[in-house]
Amino acid sequence: MALLEVHNLTVDFNLGVESLRAVDDVSFTLEPGEALGIVGESGSGKTVTALSIMRLLDPAARITSGQIWFDGQDLVTRDESAMESIRGRRIGMVFQEPMTSLNPGYTVGEQVAEVYRHHLHFSHAEARRSTIEMFERVKLPGAREMFNKYPHEFSGGMRQRVTIAAALACGPSLLIADEPTTAVDVTIQAQILSLLGQLQQDLSLALLFISHDLAVVSELCTRAAVLYGAQLLEVGSTDTIFTAPRHPYTAGLIGSIPQRGQPLEGIGGTIFDLRSPPPGCRFHPRCAYAQPRCGRDVPSLSRSSASSPAEKGHAYACHYPLSAMRK
Repeated sequence: MALLEVHNLTVDFNLGVESLRAVDDVSFTLEPGEALGIVGESGSGKTVTALSIMRLLDPAARITSGQIWFDGQDLVTRDESAMESIRGRRIGMVFQEPMTSLNPGYTVGEQVAEVYRHHLHFSHAEARRSTIEMFERVKLPGAREMFNKYPHEFSGGMRQRVTIAAALACGPSLLIADEPTTAVDVTIQAQILSLLGQLQQDLSLALLFISHDLAVVSELCTRAAVLYGAQLLEVGSTDTIFTAPRHPYTAGLIGSIPQRGQPLEGIGGTIFDLRSPPPGCRFHPRCAYAQPRCGRDVPSLSRSSASSPAEKGHAYACHYPLSAMRK
């Protein structure tokens, strides 16, 4: 049984005289201990999907349809009191920018210790001891001395380790990481990715990793879901998606990954305004393979007919998938 099942999730933003659909009929599953990457350009709906799971949406946004099943209960129907017992305790989240995730007026130790006190009702001494142990687990240098330091005294990478410690403090079964390496340099990015991968294995965590970088997702995750313009275009194992992408957009993302000695292909055009999406396939205005049908009919998410274990669960929303065009 899947730990997380998102079924036909749709999220709308009320902009006053008009509305914007930020997530449009998105479905995916996540098994216990599995790592799933959600990838796509800015504005594709990745972060809104994650915030919907946590029920931390902007007041202007609301889930208009769909279900989010977590460990047997639909989070869409849970009230705020129920969600407060789930956030931090059973689902942890690491946000993009650690400086805005941490309160500058409190020491980092106190902020993580509060998680233990609030959810697990630890004493101050127990919370302090557990916090230092968690700082050591996330490889924060000088963990004991760092307890009494403030966020501004830390580098970006060290602050992100603190937010990871807070997210994992109560031993959640699901960790959501929303572009956790965006605010750090390439060297620190590699360290954070390595840490997340190690923690995911050591703690048997289910990991939902959000990124605009398919190469990063391929390093950390066994499966990937590709979003574009608020819709899911392709989902499958990272091995299958990298070696045999079916959707032209996925192939474009792969072609945008820098390769030594190879020209950078990129994807022509720009993403559309979500307030007025194009008819038919939303990628067709930028697609080199588009046919007249692509501008009329919305493609459904079709399952691959391949029987190999690597392609099991591979699905794509394209009228003219690349595999068929190559034959």
